[in-house]
Amino acid sequence: MQLRHTLTLTGALVLGSLVPGCGPAEDVSEELPRAEVPQQQAAPGEETGSVESAASTSGFTSHFRTWLTNNGYEPTYNLIRADLVGGSYGGKASSTDTVVNQPVIFIHGNSDKAIGTGTLGQSGWTASVDFFLSKGYKTSELYATTWGPADASLSAYQYHSKTNVMKVRKFIEAVKAYTGATKVDIIAHSMGVTLARKAVLGGYATDSLEGGQYYVGPPLTTSVDTFVGIAGANLGLTSCYQTGPGTPTCGSTNGLYPGYWNGVSVSGRSAYLNNLLSSSGYEGAFRYTIWSTDDEVIGYNSMVYGSYTPRIPGQTGEKVYSSYPYGHFNVKDLTQNVQLNMVKFHTIP
Repeated sequence: MQLRHTLTLTGALVLGSLVPGCGPAEDVSEELPRAEVPQQQAAPGEETGSVESAASTSGFTSHFRTWLTNNGYEPTYNLIRADLVGGSYGGKASSTDTVVNQPVIFIHGNSDKAIGTGTLGQSGWTASVDFFLSKGYKTSELYATTWGPADASLSAYQYHSKTNVMKVRKFIEAVKAYTGATKVDIIAHSMGVTLARKAVLGGYATDSLEGGQYYVGPPLTTSVDTFVGIAGANLGLTSCYQTGPGTPTCGSTNGLYPGYWNGVSVSGRSAYLNNLLSSSGYEGAFRYTIWSTDDEVIGYNSMVYGSYTPRIPGQTGEKVYSSYPYGHFNVKDLTQNVQLNMVKFHTIP
C-alpha cells in the first residue's frame, strides 16, 4: 500500500501539505499531462510476502573506504556515514574488481538515507539497488551516501546548505574518480533533486550560516550521462508560501520558498532555486523526471502557480503517474524498471 507519512505538524507543513487545498497553486494555467496508467504492483515486501533485500546495510566496501581516506575525502566530507545502519552503499570488492556498467549515483531526499532499514519514511534506495543488482549491475557500479541526519523530527531544519551541497558534489566527484568512469548517471529523489542539480551546475552559492559565499566548483555537465529527478520541488513548495520562509527548509535564500504570484509572474522565489532555473540542460546529456500528480507530500497536484514543480527545465522526457499507488515515496520505490531504462537505454517504458 502507498506510504502515508505521519509527521509532526512542523514537518508536515515544510515538506508539503498532505491534503490538497486551496490557495495560489490552484491557479492552473496549463492542461494536466496525460498520465501513464500504473500497473498494480505491491511495494517491496508487501502482499507478495517478505523478500530479503540484496542491498547491504553495512556501508561502503572496505576498498572504497580506504580509497576515500587516502584521497582526502574522509573525514572531511563524512561520505562513509558509519554512524548509521544503511548510511552508505557501493564500492569494489578489491582492486581487481572491474566496473563494466556506467556507475549510478543515488541521492536521497529530506530525512531519508542511502539504504532503508524499515523505518517509516526511510526506504532509501533499497528497492532500486536490489533491482539494478538483479539486472546485472554490481556493488562496484551502484553508489549512495546519506547527506542529512536521517531523522524525520529534524526535517524542518534541512536545507540546501553548504555542507549538504558540497557533500553531494564531492560524492559525485569521488565516485567518478574511484571507478575511472568517463561519465556517471545520477538518480535523485525529492530534496535530493535540487541538491544534486546544484552540485552538477557548480558555480558560486551563499550560505550565511556557514561562512557566506563559497565556490562549488566548475560544472560537471560533461561528467553526467543521465540525470533522473524523482518528485523534486524545482519551483518550490506551495506549502512554504502558506507557512512563510520561517524554517530552513522553506527559506527564501537556500530553501524551497516558491515566491508569490504578482499577477504577471513569480517574484521572491528562493535565490537558490532561481539560480537553478537561470539556465537549462546542464544536469547531463539526458535529463528525465518521474513524478505523480497524486503526491501526498508536494500536494496541490504537484503544481506551483500553475506549473508542475517536479519538471526540470529542458528535460528530455518524463514518466507521470496520477493515482494510487504512486505517491511521493512509491514514485521512487515502485519505478525501478523506469529508472533503469532511463539511465541504461535512454528510454521511457
